[in-house]
Amino acid sequence: MTMKHCRALACLAVTALIGSAQAIQPADYFAALRVFEGQWQGSTSGKPGTGTTKREYRFVLNGHFLWQHDNSVYQTSDGKAFAHEDEGYFSYDSNRKQILWTQFHSEGLVNVYALDSVSDDGKSITFITTEIENLPGFRAKKHYQVVTADTIDETFSLAPPGQDFALYTVAHLKRVK
Repeated sequence: MTMKHCRALACLAVTALIGSAQAIQPADYFAALRVFEGQWQGSTSGKPGTGTTKREYRFVLNGHFLWQHDNSVYQTSDGKAFAHEDEGYFSYDSNRKQILWTQFHSEGLVNVYALDSVSDDGKSITFITTEIENLPGFRAKKHYQVVTADTIDETFSLAPPGQDFALYTVAHLKRVK
């Protein structure tokens, strides 16, 4: 075999290896959450009152995390404004084989959610807390209903110690970007 043939075979081998490496993609653990990516606005209502909300979701740190930010302003029943802000990170825990969502709130709470369920069509997504820092015994649930690619309804429910979940807020979100 000539040197020219050796080089040609080496190039083919490297090309084949690169091609097969590109064909083997890691699992997309965030597939169900990709619908959130972007900026959202909408209305919100519930125990704090009625108001508006702005959300943003974006993949960060080489796509290993989905960052989220929420800014909601409520008008309370006594006419006062109440602002709520939180941000968090969705991550994939390979030990648990589960998506976790750690969320930090302006009220000093830290919620750690675990993905509880995703419907077969990907339009119903539910997270339930595994712990709430600074609010012992409480549990929280976030449920998202994907109405269209650009419309999502969210319900947030709380459960005091020893009680069932009760609806706390509802948000209707529309993609703006």
